[in-house]
Amino acid sequence: MRRFLTPGWLGLHALAIVLCASFLGFGWWQYDRAQAGNDRSWAYTFEWPIFAIFVIVMWIKMIRDERDGVEPQAPRVIEEPAEAAVKREIIRRQEEEDPALAAYNRYLARLNSESHRRD
Repeated sequence: MRRFLTPGWLGLHALAIVLCASFLGFGWWQYDRAQAGNDRSWAYTFEWPIFAIFVIVMWIKMIRDERDGVEPQAPRVIEEPAEAAVKREIIRRQEEEDPALAAYNRYLARLNSESHRRD
């Protein structure tokens, strides 16, 4: 339980409490406006508490993940090893059919490879 009392976690707890209180307050405010005759406020009356529920669900999920030792996963880069060979085969076939189209495709492939180097 001590790990949930670190400054980072205390900040998250405070943020969750402030967000929930704010969202419920906004919902109450919209309810008052709806009672005064603003029909559009009826939708917001139900929307703001749903936001508060979302904050609570995510807060609980973060606590459970920390408790269970779940590490956030970095997005995997899906590599296709045959991609370069397939591209070369397509370009070779197009060179036989239309040299101008093949030259244009080589140009696009070069631009694509240069854009990946900058990332």
